Order: sequence, then structure tokens, then C-alpha cells
Amino acid sequence: MDIVCLDMEGVLVPEIWINVAKATGIDALKITTRDEPDYDKLMEGRIKILDEHNLKLSDIQDVIADMGPMEGALQFLDELRSLTQVIILSDTFSEFAKPLMRQLKWPTIWCNSLEVDEQNRIVRHRMRLNDGKCKAVMALKELNYRTFAAGDSYNDLSMIRMADAGCLFRAPRNILNEHPDLEIAEKYEDFLSIIKRFLSI
Repeated sequence: MDIVCLDMEGVLVPEIWINVAKATGIDALKITTRDEPDYDKLMEGRIKILDEHNLKLSDIQDVIADMGPMEGALQFLDELRSLTQVIILSDTFSEFAKPLMRQLKWPTIWCNSLEVDEQNRIVRHRMRLNDGKCKAVMALKELNYRTFAAGDSYNDLSMIRMADAGCLFRAPRNILNEHPDLEIAEKYEDFLSIIKRFLSI
């Protein structure tokens, strides 16, 4: 039995925080997991910036409401789900993901959650597990699934390395330079071809 594990942001939908940065004019929020390998450090910095600018969860959700899948992503995901089981493994939060999952026809997603106070301010992020993407792939392998994993950022590398096979999708140059052995796809048709090869289709 095969299963494909995909990152969400940068693979199926645009980067949420980059869109928040554009909407608010706060350039410091443009930093993503493509730039910062330490996710806890990244999120703690983001929450501090939100607090400094009096931005609340609802402000971020308003930005997300105007977002949609990347061009070609829904068609890619539809075809992939007709071939095999797919799980979205993301370090995003359920409070962010729901409207995006609706537009992607409700694929299964494993992600995290936020702690929010009475004023709707984000107090802290709650990770289900440290390195949860990698541990999810490990668990699937323990269940005797043959796994394929793909993403575009530092926090995807451990799950890609843990999987039976995997690739990068539209990863930035710094990651490509640091991991030249990993296969790379830039277009959804090439991405699908790599996965089909894993599935022996």
C-alpha cells in the first residue's frame, strides 16, 4: 500500500505569512521555513511581531480568506488522489488551514494549533510533536505503507529523507544547493511524473 505525503504551503497553496506580510506591509513577516530552519524560533518571532502591531488571529484569517490554491494545484491533487492515498503534512495551524482545505476539496491534513486569548491575540503555537512531519512518515512506515514525501522548505527535509522516496517541489536555491542529491520538480506535470514513477504507473 502506497501513500503520498505533501507539504501544503509552497506546494499546493501560496505561503500564508508572505501574503500576511504583503497585506500588512510588515516585511519581517516574509521570513518563512525556506529561510529559517528553526520553526519554533520562527513562530515565536512571528507572534512577537503580531503583538507589536496589534494584529489578531482574525486579521490573518482575513488574509487567508482571499487566498486560493496555486495555479494547477487542484488539478494535480485531484489526479493524484485518483491514483493513491494522500495526506497533507503541514506545520501550519488548523485555524489557518480550513478555508484552504475547502478549496482543495477537503484532503486529509495533519497540522498544529494555536493558543488564542480572549482578545483574539495569538499567545503561542502548539506543535503536536517536535518534527511531526518526519514522525508521521515514520508512523506510516510502521503501518507498512510505502511512503513518498515532498515539500519545499527546511522543515520538509527530514520527512523527505525518512520516506521511501521523495522530492523537492519549487524549492529555493539555498535548499537546492545544500541538498543536491534530492530530485526537484518545478511544474506539476513533472511532479506527478516523479510520483507516478514511485507508484510504478
